[in-house]
Amino acid sequence: MTGFPFELLAPPDPAVLPLPPAARPEPGVRLLRGAVYHVPDGSRPLELDLWLPEEAPGPLPVIVFVHGGAWRTGLREDMGPRFHSWRPGPFARLVQAGFAVACPSYRLSGEAVHPAQRDDLARVLAWLRSRADELGLDPERTVLWGESAGGHLAALTALTAPAGTVRGCVTWYAPSDLASLAEDHPPGRFDPSDPGTFEALLLGAPPAEAPGRARDASPVAHVTPQAPPFLVLHGTEDGLVPFAQSRRLAEALRAQGADAALHPVEGADHLWVGLPEREVAECFALSLDFALRNV
Repeated sequence: MTGFPFELLAPPDPAVLPLPPAARPEPGVRLLRGAVYHVPDGSRPLELDLWLPEEAPGPLPVIVFVHGGAWRTGLREDMGPRFHSWRPGPFARLVQAGFAVACPSYRLSGEAVHPAQRDDLARVLAWLRSRADELGLDPERTVLWGESAGGHLAALTALTAPAGTVRGCVTWYAPSDLASLAEDHPPGRFDPSDPGTFEALLLGAPPAEAPGRARDASPVAHVTPQAPPFLVLHGTEDGLVPFAQSRRLAEALRAQGADAALHPVEGADHLWVGLPEREVAECFALSLDFALRNV
């Protein structure tokens, strides 16, 4: 291919790409499905879904929802199995409460290792800012919200973004200190030297063999007095991510003088398994109320 003008292969600028046509999944709700926000070199284009009201009185505050899936799998339109039957769905409800909602895909651990996922979410924030006028958004009023691995990434992004970029962060049953997982699990449950754990696949090496990388990938390592307010929800019977991980995050935030509310969800396992429907709805309502108070 000698002499080929390689500039023709340069990826398009997502800030100026045409937006997808709007679907209308619920009355008064528009959904722009599959807007490209970043084209990483050598990787697939990364997309997000943007949920918007049909009409808005002014620039909208934004919730960026980050899906879970052990950094290995997951769908950006999925808040978790307990919400699959909701009609209207959870994102439409957030729109009806006055938010725009961005649900991004990000590179999974089979595609790239840390810090690629954190970098992808930083690109989401930049894309929203670049297209704010066009979409009627107020990016100065952004809340990050994630569940499981998505909660970890939401927290990591909120704590590493420039001060003032994020107004608040909600985490559901999320890891916060990858270097301490073996301490928080029952004896023998988690092996920090095992290269096959989801954490090792995220890091590109077992946490015990890459302690610096494990620390850098841990939200607790990035807490400063400038951290935004946090709401941390976690089931007390979580058998996948120990409740102690959320306690570590809340304690680290409070030690720096940051605003952190830790909400133990009694009797709940991971993904809110075992929780009555009424209490699942309470977790959602508590998180929505936090977002409304902080924008």
